[in-house]
Amino acid sequence: MLEVMDAESVRRWVVVTRAALAARRAEIDALNVFPVPDGDTGTNMYLTLDQALHATRTEQERLGEEGSPRLDAEVAAMSRAALMSARGNSGVILSQLVRGVSDVIAGEHLTVVDAPAVARAIAQGARRARESVVRPQEGTILTVADATAAAAEQAAREGGSLGELTVAAVTAAREALARTPEQLQVLADAGVVDAGGAGYLLFIEALDRVVHDKGPAQHFAVDDFTLNTTLERRADWSHDGGDRAPAVGYDRDGHDGPAYEVMYLLREVPEEGVLVLRRELDGLGDSVVVSGAEDLTHVHVHTDDIGGVLQAGLAHGAPDRVVVTLLDTTPATPQRGVSLVACAAGPGIAEVITQAGAVSVPSGPGHRASAGELVAAVREGGTEEVILLPNDRDTRMAADVAAQAAAQEGRTVHVIGSTTAVQGLAALAVFDPGLTVTQNVLAMTRTAAATRHGGVTVAVKSGLTSGGACEIGDVLGVVAGDITIVGSDMDEVAREVLDTITGTGAELVTVVVGEDAPDGLVERLTARVESQRVEVEVIDGGQPHYPLLFGVE
Repeated sequence: MLEVMDAESVRRWVVVTRAALAARRAEIDALNVFPVPDGDTGTNMYLTLDQALHATRTEQERLGEEGSPRLDAEVAAMSRAALMSARGNSGVILSQLVRGVSDVIAGEHLTVVDAPAVARAIAQGARRARESVVRPQEGTILTVADATAAAAEQAAREGGSLGELTVAAVTAAREALARTPEQLQVLADAGVVDAGGAGYLLFIEALDRVVHDKGPAQHFAVDDFTLNTTLERRADWSHDGGDRAPAVGYDRDGHDGPAYEVMYLLREVPEEGVLVLRRELDGLGDSVVVSGAEDLTHVHVHTDDIGGVLQAGLAHGAPDRVVVTLLDTTPATPQRGVSLVACAAGPGIAEVITQAGAVSVPSGPGHRASAGELVAAVREGGTEEVILLPNDRDTRMAADVAAQAAAQEGRTVHVIGSTTAVQGLAALAVFDPGLTVTQNVLAMTRTAAATRHGGVTVAVKSGLTSGGACEIGDVLGVVAGDITIVGSDMDEVAREVLDTITGTGAELVTVVVGEDAPDGLVERLTARVESQRVEVEVIDGGQPHYPLLFGVE
């Protein structure tokens, strides 16, 4: 059993957590409280951590590190990578848990981590996670993290060993997870525990296994983790996640700009010094990113003036691990004006977004866009100001992270609160290049909020909904994000959804057709709506899981 954790054991903690999420993500996805096929909490957490590990390794290779990096530097790099790799709200919250660990290890310049430090790291992660949510809800991952932190801190105060602390933390996490249905009625109705809390339990169980030195990571079996969901496990609920996304970096295709990429590290730069350095570098090049922990600052800039960039760093310390790379092509300096970025759940939706003059980002259940992918799309727009439409409730937090990251490059990103594809398409339709950015943001926000929306899908598991109990294969009618209709006939359910959201005063109904829509259904619905003297626009969206999406203006 370990008495303290060094860089290798902390690294193993992250790797073992990723392995556990990879093995159990389908089960965590299945904990989604509604029986619709877009619950991907486990997948988002897994992809966030997997791509953060990949990005951290890539960054270390690009910096030309020899041997293993210091613990504090590695954890700080992992924290940054996790934030940029974050997918979905659960991925963003996971990145904040990692950030809490980094706050303690990097912030305190630790080379090893003992029991009190682990307790502080767990507690700081819980605080960071709660701070990231605008309206915290009990009975979620936040509650499980708080209970775990309290148990860890108590064990540390009582002088417990590292092994005793992790056992107490795991016990508290399991008990808190089991209580989540008592705190959140929707979980009790569905007969499940919180999905995010289940993912967090794996995070803590992995820590316990590493501390108790239960063997190399590659020997850890799925059954070694005690997550119990009491759910039927279905292989077809698993998502393979597609190809690995590229490491967090800079898109160099199709742009003209400075000839060199310069990177280096500085140590012990105060926050005011970071702000001064960022301004100085902004005058020497573009794609400026100056970020890091309290004691370690990572500098990145594209420039033609290598000497000037190094001189700027020398004013704050001795640049370390300097890397200069000749760029064939680099991102262009942001130009005046505004561009549009929008997420698309299907190829047809992407085509409409592109025709509207926006940059389209693939994003949907099972593989939602990461913060890094959204930043890359913002860069592709090439302008100082960007309007970003996430078009999905579970991508909003990643969009906000992307906006914060883009601000470091001199770009202002305005995130529209579009939670569905039809709201995003309606907002795009009112964009007017002749108006100011503020006027467009207001108009698009109002339009998105005013667009009544619904959809039709098929249940992938049994459950209790606002429309009553459902079984696998039932047709579900979704109105304003809530399942209010359960039936067996898609025509009938679709008509009921449309009747509910159309109401009086409707002028335009938008129908976005998914890849699984039955033949003839759209024609029958269109004829019915047009008979009520309401205009209908049909878009071949090609989105999976939802045969029909509706928007009413």
